[in-house]
Amino acid sequence: MEPFVALMRRYVNDYTNRHDTSVCAEIMEPGYTLRMGPHEVAGRDELYIPAARKQFTEFPGLCLTVHEIVTNGERLAMRFSEHGRSVRHDGAAAVWTGLGLYRWNGRKLVDNFVEQDYLSRRRQLAGGPTAVVEAPATAPWDTVAAAPSPEAEAVVRAWIGRDGDGVIVDDSPALLADASSRTDDLFSAGPDVAFRATRTGTYSGGLDVDPAMIGRPATLHMVGLVRVGDGRVVGGHVVRDRLGLARSLSSIRSAS
Repeated sequence: MEPFVALMRRYVNDYTNRHDTSVCAEIMEPGYTLRMGPHEVAGRDELYIPAARKQFTEFPGLCLTVHEIVTNGERLAMRFSEHGRSVRHDGAAAVWTGLGLYRWNGRKLVDNFVEQDYLSRRRQLAGGPTAVVEAPATAPWDTVAAAPSPEAEAVVRAWIGRDGDGVIVDDSPALLADASSRTDDLFSAGPDVAFRATRTGTYSGGLDVDPAMIGRPATLHMVGLVRVGDGRVVGGHVVRDRLGLARSLSSIRSAS
């Protein structure tokens, strides 16, 4: 088994799905840093583990299902769903997608850029229909490392900010107009390219916020895993921080 993949099997099976935070010291460095939307959770014991315990308390039966893993041996991307029932919402169930870009030092995890579709989760917990868990990857722990591809990376750098091309996003429209992109992280494993990007522009509508916010400056974070073929993007997935965008617009409205 690939060493990085073996570590992630422990992350999924021994830590997350068993809710055993004692495993974190064995698989994460003390300075482990999680970056999600505009937030940075830096410090395994001081901040990360308490945040994980809070989630396990709200979702006592929380499960993580892996849909896809790619790695080049030094970096790894994992697309997944988390699902469970919330004790804070009278046992309402939810399924939400996520995508993480992990870095390790050959022994333990160092950091992770991740996005999870918390807007979908919030809507489900508020009484909306429960989403369906996508089929798990057939053999995620048998994933073999693939060499990086500078050619595929160049294609994706030029593509970020576009729609379509078979890439699955979510059920919201573009959300931003006149937007530009900053690539915060990007790596490849063969034809598969993972990235984290920050989009800035003006809000164009599509969220449950005051319509008066349309035209206001806005920032949207996203993480993607796409595949390149014949010199173009031919498919993949992107997870956007829609809830973070909605909250930032609501805070602007409250301050007005």
